[in-house]
Amino acid sequence: MKSASLPAPAVARTAPRGNAVFWGGLVLLAALVAIGAWLPRWLVFLLTMAASHGLVSLGIVLLMRSGVVSFGQGLVFSVGGYCAALAFNHLGVTDALALALLGGLAAVLVAAPFAPLLARYRGIFFAMLTLALSMVCYGVLVKTTSLGGSDGFNMGRPTLLGQSLSDERVAYVLYAVTITVAGVLALLTRVYFDSTRGLIALAVRDNELRVEYLGGSVRQAVALNFGMAAFAGGCGGALTVMSLGHIDPNFSYWTTSGEFVFVAILAGSQSVLAVFVASTLLEVVRSFSNLYFPNTWQLCLGLFLLLMIRFLPGGIGSLWIKKR
Repeated sequence: MKSASLPAPAVARTAPRGNAVFWGGLVLLAALVAIGAWLPRWLVFLLTMAASHGLVSLGIVLLMRSGVVSFGQGLVFSVGGYCAALAFNHLGVTDALALALLGGLAAVLVAAPFAPLLARYRGIFFAMLTLALSMVCYGVLVKTTSLGGSDGFNMGRPTLLGQSLSDERVAYVLYAVTITVAGVLALLTRVYFDSTRGLIALAVRDNELRVEYLGGSVRQAVALNFGMAAFAGGCGGALTVMSLGHIDPNFSYWTTSGEFVFVAILAGSQSVLAVFVASTLLEVVRSFSNLYFPNTWQLCLGLFLLLMIRFLPGGIGSLWIKKR
């Protein structure tokens, strides 16, 4: 696929910038983990939720770069969460890192059979098919009494590297695990964006016919991004359940998927960091709106999104991408 590769000058320009972003991301990750030890407990929990939910939205951004949007990320989010909770309760797997990995792998296994089918569709058809899969999952979970039905079920406190977590340390440790997992996957996603396959995904969004003429496979590119999005969403679901200690079918409901799309639109498809910034903004706006405007907090979120689309149509990431 020689003709689909980047020209040498483009590779030369991309590599130094990618190295700087990678090492800068590692420094930022270490700083966030360290700062968490001095933050109040409520803020630690808010940032934990923002990071785990941001992983799910990162999967949507992956798909957006190939020209499609998933309205059914609740499917992989719930699969990852249920897998982690079931592995903890019935298989004796208690390590937080192992549960996060199991959640991601389970989501990939569930999503893989649908990837070749979904890769054939674009636009509203892709969005509605993914939404339908998520709602089918919701219906199955609600009717399955062995999984708690509509009430769901609880999960115990995870461990880390064989060490149990005390009441004083559990919030920070889960925060550190979530930030670390989200940060590592975000850095790997950034590397993928700058790779040849990642750039081919952008070409798919702009001109599918030209990609096929150059020897690339459009369906393969979309299917690959769908699988990567499933892994990120499954990890996010597992990390969310470990912090909440409870899971229910609402993880797969369409409103949950809509929140992930909200964050992806708010962030834009140009920056990985913007996804987590947008996810944090959503959690902050939702928390304070729910506190001061309990009956109209959804209206506040909608107005916030409309203002962002009006004044930042390229998403939050366009603030520093354009400047660079």
